[in-house]
Amino acid sequence: MENLLEKLKKAKEASYKLAHLSTKEKNEALFLIAKELEKNIEIIIEENAKDLKRGEEKGLSRALLDRILLNEKRLKDMINSIEDVIKLPDPVGEIISMQKRPNGILVGQMRVPLGVIALIYEARPNVTVDSAILAIKSGNAVVLRGGSDALYSNIILTKIMREALSKSSVSPESIQIIESPEHSVVEELLQMRDYIDVAIPRGSAKFIQHVMNISKVPVIETGAGNNHIYVEEDADFEVARKIIINAKVQRPSVCNAIEKLLIHKNIAESFLPIIVKDLREHRVEIRGCPKTCEIIKDALPATEEDWYTEYLDLIIAIKIVNSIEEAIEHINKYNTKHSEAIITKDYYKALKFLRMVDAAAVYVNASTRFTDGGEFGLGAEIGISTQKLHARGPMGLKELTSTKYVIFGEGQIRE
Repeated sequence: MENLLEKLKKAKEASYKLAHLSTKEKNEALFLIAKELEKNIEIIIEENAKDLKRGEEKGLSRALLDRILLNEKRLKDMINSIEDVIKLPDPVGEIISMQKRPNGILVGQMRVPLGVIALIYEARPNVTVDSAILAIKSGNAVVLRGGSDALYSNIILTKIMREALSKSSVSPESIQIIESPEHSVVEELLQMRDYIDVAIPRGSAKFIQHVMNISKVPVIETGAGNNHIYVEEDADFEVARKIIINAKVQRPSVCNAIEKLLIHKNIAESFLPIIVKDLREHRVEIRGCPKTCEIIKDALPATEEDWYTEYLDLIIAIKIVNSIEEAIEHINKYNTKHSEAIITKDYYKALKFLRMVDAAAVYVNASTRFTDGGEFGLGAEIGISTQKLHARGPMGLKELTSTKYVIFGEGQIRE
């Protein structure tokens, strides 16, 4: 078994040095990582093919295999995101407030790295690179524990990044990977408060809840996306069709895809058959409430469990509601606080939805697929926080820092 403690000690030591490197030194390290990844695209795809083959043999779903897949386009997008992060301002050392007290002292806050971040995630190997890049730029070391389904991909990506760092001012020990597939390693990792400052789990709702239940390390809850689109009675049907298809079909295996569709009763008879036809052209399975099943005779009846479920597949559950109030109430009961959207022409209804829906990202007349660090201008993301402390939504560079008070005086003493 890997020497977990030894890896964590190395990460902790590396984090102290990394916290004090200049922006120039960190950016040079990121540039080297991007260069090495580009040089090794063929090798990465070969290793990724091993994961895909094992996944097919294990009978993994099409959606899960899509999450594991690394092709040339996805790798180039990954490299481009590194270049985007290089261009972003370095948050470390930023003074975010400063005020002069009556006694003359200046009290401010400075952004500082969190320290060592443990990233525990399932399937998606792009998380390996995104997390390491953001951690380094924000002055943090990172300990990566990916799922066994993407093991070959994660190992080669980490190896390439560490080799690139060996030519830079950033210690290769700033990136650690836990290769063991044993669940006991995760449990051991989450007890290491002396070495890990924060744990960020990414995966299913069940997986994230498990991590939160067993961890002694502070946890940032992320990821699960039981997301809804609500179509108001005044909605433009063509706009609604385009948004719904994009949000459900473009990439159904990701957490910002929609899983539920709510439709106002006054347009159900006219709009529901149209959108169901569109969805079925993309092989989406339809489940529905009793009213939906009355209109769409061959829809599968939705169960109570369906309303809570994040499918991550070509499945959608549809409910007809009597009002915007009912839609909001339904969303706040069943959602995972990730991404929610309304399609409407009414400004006041849009504002009501924005104010009353409890989620990290709330949309008006746009696809939920935009809930992403790159799309929000963060370069990349280490996860999408669905809690309210200390960060919410896509977590970029600033969200991977904390603050400390800095005080300037001229000899003042407290009386």
